[in-house]
Amino acid sequence: MNQRLALISLVVREYDEALAFYVGKLGFTLEEDVFIPEQNKRWVVIKPPGEGECRLLLARADNEEQRSHIGNQTGRRVFLFLYTDDFARDYAAYKSNGVEFAREPKEEPYGTVAVFKDLYGNQWDLLQPKRNS
Repeated sequence: MNQRLALISLVVREYDEALAFYVGKLGFTLEEDVFIPEQNKRWVVIKPPGEGECRLLLARADNEEQRSHIGNQTGRRVFLFLYTDDFARDYAAYKSNGVEFAREPKEEPYGTVAVFKDLYGNQWDLLQPKRNS
């Protein structure tokens, strides 16, 4: 059996504002943006720079229940973990792009980490793992 995690759905308010943040501020790449007329939705897939396989599917909230989870998909815990090969480079770039950090950089047994918030308040770890992790 061969399985892999390919897409993680991220509930957003609007596609274009999410793209402005993830592509414009974080430097993600837009991989797909296809309008689905029968559902009045778009299939919007982004990925961080690099060779990783996992992508984010930006899913516009369609009703009040879904809208109530924007920015709080995990009960205010860190939601996603963005690994980097150069923490200092990405931390500086994000700060200069106005990305809000909830926790400043810290050395942990598993690597260098800081927590940032996306435009909706979801918390992310920016993490450069230790070489032996």
